Formats: sequence, structure tokens, C-alpha cells
Amino acid sequence: MGKLRNSAGEALHDVLQDGITLAVGGFGLSGIPADLIDAVRDSGVKDLTVVSNNMGVDGKGLGVLIEAGQVRKVIASYVGENKLFAEQYLSGTLEVEFTPQGTLAERLRSGGAGIPAFYTRTGVGTIVAEGKPHAEFDGRLYVQERGIVADVALVHAHTADTDGNLIYRYTARNFNPVVATAGVVTIAEAEAIREPGELDPNHIVTPGVYVQRLIQASNRTKDIEQRTVRPRPLSQNAEAVLATA
Repeated sequence: MGKLRNSAGEALHDVLQDGITLAVGGFGLSGIPADLIDAVRDSGVKDLTVVSNNMGVDGKGLGVLIEAGQVRKVIASYVGENKLFAEQYLSGTLEVEFTPQGTLAERLRSGGAGIPAFYTRTGVGTIVAEGKPHAEFDGRLYVQERGIVADVALVHAHTADTDGNLIYRYTARNFNPVVATAGVVTIAEAEAIREPGELDPNHIVTPGVYVQRLIQASNRTKDIEQRTVRPRPLSQNAEAVLATA
């Protein structure tokens, strides 16, 4: 059977179970696999451990899983944009494992590369390192971090072919490549899907060997977490017109 599926629900229906670990690409609302996240919500699975840079915002992105009460534990590096997340964490409803951003990326990359653990200076002497093995190398102290292998990984790509080769676009790439390698089963959604051989091999970031299933992403509005704008300077011609008005 080919990798292409008709819908997110079809792609996920036999791999979702209560209690699994779910790794999800994206950074806030940029590059998130929104269709796949919505399908996870609609499935009703619960007690999930979600590994992602952050949990989106209230009512959007991974925030919909928090709203639905489907998440038991989060492994993330930043959680400041989601008020409900904060409420559940402070009330003890939600378990949170904070991980420095670079460490999180390396934990996912290591899991995908078959590396069970590695040592890093990041976090030494802080609560991040509490209870973890330490070792000294060349006179400096390092903390051991474990690689992450998720039961299911969800990613968003800009372009794919039906063999599962993925190309990302600008900053929407973010965590998606390392998440794609870290899943026992990886499911990708892509905005454009081509036939095999149509993608330039030099542009492929995630080889199709890492991707088991693929869906066409829906044409939806791409939300922005915080829209920041500044006044646009007037041109000299515009200033002249206003001066004579």
C-alpha cells in the first residue's frame, strides 16, 4: 500500500492509543501539522505525552489537545503563550518536563539516530539537571540527557512526493526534520504533493524512508501568535502631497 492517505483521520486511526508518546513539529503556530493535530483531538485518545517545542496557544495548535483534556504530560522548552496550559500545570493536572530548546532538538535528533543518551553542559547546576547522571570530561561537568523516540510523530511540510520525501519552507521548517526522524511511525501533511522523481534531490530535507504515511494538508488560514507592526515611513512623494493638501 502506498503512503498517501485520503484524510488525517484515516492516516491516524490505527496508530493512536491512550497513553502513547506523540512528537509534534512546529514552533508555536508556525509549521504545525494542524490537520493531524485536529484529527488527534477528534479521535478522543487521552493520557498522551506530547513532545513539542511548545503547546501552541489557547484554542489553536496543540492548545486544542490541552482544551480537550487529552494530555497527561508535556516535554517542551517554552510554554508561555497558553493560559490553560499554565492553569493545568499550576493545579497539578498536567505534568511538565521543561527542556532547554537546543537540548530538546538534540534529544529528538538522537532518538532518530539511535543514540540513547548524550552529555551536554546546558543545564548543569540548575533544576534541569536534578536527578540526572553527571560526568566530567576534560575537567568540565556535563549532564546526561536521554534521546527521545516517540510512538507517533506528526510533521508539516511545504512540499512532498508520494514516496514521503519532504521539503520545508523557511522558518516553518523549525523542529519538523528532527521530529520526523524520532517517530516509530511518522505521519506528514504537506501543502503540495508531487509524483516521485519530481522533487530536486538536493532540496529534500527529510528522506521518505522516515515517513510512513502522508496526507494533503487542507487550505487553511495560517495563524500568527503575535502580530507586531510598525508605521510604514511615508515616501517623499507622499509627504509632498500631504503638505499641499
